[in-house]
Amino acid sequence: MADMNKHQLSMAASAIALRGVSLFLSAGRAAAERRVAAAAVPARQKKPKPQVLGARPPQKVFDLLLKTTWFNKNELEALFTMYRKLVAAAQAIAPATAIGQQPVKVDGIDQSTFRDVMHNTFDLVTEETILERMWVTWERGTSGGEGALKFEAWVKGLSKLLRGTVEERIAHCFAVYDLNNDGCISKDEMFLLLKNSLLKQPGDEDPDEGVRELVELVLKKLDVDKDGRVSIEDYRAAVDQEPLLLEAFGQCLPTKRQATAFLKTLNSKV
Repeated sequence: MADMNKHQLSMAASAIALRGVSLFLSAGRAAAERRVAAAAVPARQKKPKPQVLGARPPQKVFDLLLKTTWFNKNELEALFTMYRKLVAAAQAIAPATAIGQQPVKVDGIDQSTFRDVMHNTFDLVTEETILERMWVTWERGTSGGEGALKFEAWVKGLSKLLRGTVEERIAHCFAVYDLNNDGCISKDEMFLLLKNSLLKQPGDEDPDEGVRELVELVLKKLDVDKDGRVSIEDYRAAVDQEPLLLEAFGQCLPTKRQATAFLKTLNSKV
């Protein structure tokens, strides 16, 4: 009788053990299946935080601009309000890059907006070559001449255009006229600049010849050291003697009237 009871207990224990092993194996298979399913489905990626376009720069940027530009605190605030409106307007009309895609939102003042402001606000009805050069040479820090103008670069450029010293204006104009950025204005560059800025007169058999004669005339005025090209030193010396030579190759500065009108509007907003 005792042996029978022991045998029954042994069978019951074996059954319990087998059931435990079965449950363990089933749990292992289920876990493996879950891992396979998880591998088949791409992991949920965290959504990137939306970029705040036209966001207000840190206060340290305003403090730096207050020290390094010719604008006061209230004018900087008004300029930022204007900057934000320009950026928002440009973003509102930005074209889509492809069918079904959202327009690319440029965080800053793009070249088209820049051209419109130069034309409509500062009355710079000048050649496209000059406007292109103004855009390229506008200070952008480490980003060089690429990309949109951020607030800091925009304010620094306006400071030179509207209230710049004689030296700042000389440097600005020279950079615009130095088409290949080699530090000198050559005869070829003078020819291209003057040809674009002069209207062809009716009856001119060879308008290029007239431009070349004008180049020689201007070169005599600007080439102080007589080496056949105009360096920044030549240009500075010539402008010191004759201020009208500052924009000898095309308008790239607003008139005093336009600058005064803009500054008046700027101060009326504070």
